[in-house]
Amino acid sequence: MITFSPNLIMKFLELKIPPVLVFFLTIAVMWALSLISNELGADKNIRFLIGAVLILIGGLIIISGVLGFRKARTTVNPVKPYKASSLVCSGIYSYTRNPMYTGLFFVLVAWGCFLDNIFSLLFVFVFLLYMTRFQIKPEERVLESIFGKDYRLYKEQVRRWL
Repeated sequence: MITFSPNLIMKFLELKIPPVLVFFLTIAVMWALSLISNELGADKNIRFLIGAVLILIGGLIIISGVLGFRKARTTVNPVKPYKASSLVCSGIYSYTRNPMYTGLFFVLVAWGCFLDNIFSLLFVFVFLLYMTRFQIKPEERVLESIFGKDYRLYKEQVRRWL
């Protein structure tokens, strides 16, 4: 008889779902939540202004992260961190170890502002928790096994998110 423990299931989910897919699933869930619950009633112009600024910031953070990896000629594939050939610590990576995920977080907050719904905004934190547990922590283990002391020192100097 085969039994599945919660730890085995949790381990199985690590690095399996591409972050972009998690991002789009989160967008869909946020939209669905906005359909079944009330709006906050925030001023439309203010919501759109805040949302536009957050999308711009998030987009710039994402682009900076991708360009940093491209410049270092290392993989941007988040489900195969073991293919990393360089430890990128400069540019945006001197402020956050995960600029692409941080940028997606900003875009999701913007989407929550556009939707004007508290449950949608709160669901952004589900994305943050999921990404931390199933994507970032497993990536960190792989990067530490590849880069050793250099990565441990980098982790001590730069925050995971912001």
